[in-house]
Amino acid sequence: MSAYGEIRRAQNPQAAPLQPTTWFSTTNRGDSVKESRHQYQPRCISIYHLTLENTRALPGLLEYLGTVFAQVIEEGMTYPQEGEMPQSTFEAYFFAADVFVGIIGSSPSTAAELDNSSTCAVLGHLVAGRDIHAERGERTWEECIAGYYYIKPNYPGRSSHICNAGFVVPPAQRKNGYGSLLAKSYVHYAPQLGYQASVFNLVYVNNAASVKLWENLGFTKAGRIPRAGRLRTADGKGEEYVDAWVIYKSFIEQ
Repeated sequence: MSAYGEIRRAQNPQAAPLQPTTWFSTTNRGDSVKESRHQYQPRCISIYHLTLENTRALPGLLEYLGTVFAQVIEEGMTYPQEGEMPQSTFEAYFFAADVFVGIIGSSPSTAAELDNSSTCAVLGHLVAGRDIHAERGERTWEECIAGYYYIKPNYPGRSSHICNAGFVVPPAQRKNGYGSLLAKSYVHYAPQLGYQASVFNLVYVNNAASVKLWENLGFTKAGRIPRAGRLRTADGKGEEYVDAWVIYKSFIEQ
């Protein structure tokens, strides 16, 4: 629920799921640029477009996503919500429109394509050829979920062409570069859903990595809100008021 009431996606709500894609990066593990190509460590995630209905058809996934989100709320450092997050509340909030889930790559064919195309640091995406069941394989959701995010209108009605997104990376998968791949996929998918721009209402200024990530993707700081969040301190022993940036990007040619 927002200041405008409940906001749901207005753009073609019966649209079929968008085609999955695989997003990848490679980073050099050696100190020298002369290291062999095998010193490059590929990271890839396949992104799948989900709704509440088709997520319920994947046993255990919805519950896992809800549990992780409740942990993030309990951390009290990135989202404004506080207190308990029942599963029903999570579903109503997170699945109000479109959700995208990143599965850590396990496809031998994808790995081969990356190996053949990556002789230096590369960042890009491929069309995914495997469905979510095949990409998951025998792994648990805990083992293979790199992160997930929603896309929904930031405003109702006449301003519903501007979207908002919320990202979650499970604690066990942080600092692996998956957040950057999720962000790049968001810039790819949001315009396909009919949105013309994106607004993030509360990017807390102490989340420097997130601010840098969005700026690198062409987002701009539209304004700063003083004392926007009463967040937990890094040591978890107290709270502090933190400013937040409003961050914006247009998806159409100016």
